[in-house]
Amino acid sequence: MKNILKHIKGDRPIWAIVAVLAILSFMPVYSASTNLVYVVGNGSTTGHLIKHIALLIMGFGILYGVHKIPYRYFSGGSVLMLPIIVLLLVVTLSQGTTIGGANASRWIRIPFVGVGFQTSTLASLVLLVYVARYLAKNKEKNIVFRESLIQLWLPVGVILFLILPANFSTTAIVFSMIVLLTFIGGYPMKYIANILGMGIIALGLFVLVVKAFPDLMKNRVDTWERRIEGFFSEENKENYQVEKAKIAIATGGIVGKGAGKSVQKNFLPQSSSDFIYAIIVEEFGLIGALFVIFIYFLLLFRILIVAKKATTIFATLLVVGVGLPIIFQAMINMAVAVNVFPVTGQTLPLISSGGTSIWMTCFAIGMILSVSASKNETEESILDDNPLHILHETL
Repeated sequence: MKNILKHIKGDRPIWAIVAVLAILSFMPVYSASTNLVYVVGNGSTTGHLIKHIALLIMGFGILYGVHKIPYRYFSGGSVLMLPIIVLLLVVTLSQGTTIGGANASRWIRIPFVGVGFQTSTLASLVLLVYVARYLAKNKEKNIVFRESLIQLWLPVGVILFLILPANFSTTAIVFSMIVLLTFIGGYPMKYIANILGMGIIALGLFVLVVKAFPDLMKNRVDTWERRIEGFFSEENKENYQVEKAKIAIATGGIVGKGAGKSVQKNFLPQSSSDFIYAIIVEEFGLIGALFVIFIYFLLLFRILIVAKKATTIFATLLVVGVGLPIIFQAMINMAVAVNVFPVTGQTLPLISSGGTSIWMTCFAIGMILSVSASKNETEESILDDNPLHILHETL
């Protein structure tokens, strides 16, 4: 054990929290996967559990590797990644796969591996790091709105526009996190108000264009409308999911039915991913539900401590930018299960099954641990990183 601890750096409580979340996920994923096995006819419960464990092991590998990288490299790396992200999103929109007969243009298939990858999740992470870089570079400067439109909001707008057609919920979450990050980073409030207005107008124009030309983006706006209507209506597939989730939660009681004894997992679509929290509550009751919430709030607490102790502006903004979305996503997932939010398709970080979510969450936590492990970094060394120099060192 001492040899293992010697090789891991950064905030030890965060390492422990991530490990606890991963271990906690085993039973719910194994139990909830019966829906995929007996209803969808996909594999076996043991096979789904083994796949989930393999994805977690890969995620921990990513986390370990990323936390060893000095966090200053993420600044220039975000600049290098922007054009690659744009290309990936364009390819995803044009060649996205169909899963279960449904439009799934947010996914691409990784060649030779046969695993689907959700490019919008990687794009979100890169974009938030880029915004943190811009805010750190301009912290002591008088920001000119027109200049910031080109340097900051043009890349943000392009990437969010490419994510929007296939994934409105992710677009909304990322835009909200960027607005919050700019507020924390000292971006002028009057400019933030302008950006909010422009964002609302852009979304309205997008909806109008898609409505006028329905073949342009098939089913996307209709899907958004159906989910919002389903939040208030009883005759809707999404509402069916929520109803089953509410039954699972209501029958869980204080201590739950016991591990593996959920009934609603057999009827609840996406029970091992989007609605896994409902299965946790049914099997482990109110105690299990509150424990999961406590773990995420404990993670939030440690993220804020790392941000406070960071030695540079970029480090603080980086931790906040990649850390808060993890907690925000968890809150939304749980809110959907209890019918506070419409169905969004957001997973429960590190607990739900799904490779992309696990990997990108581990990547984000790795960056946070990299910051907490750093010592005596100077702001100048971070902000003056030349992306070409970073590429040269990488190669």
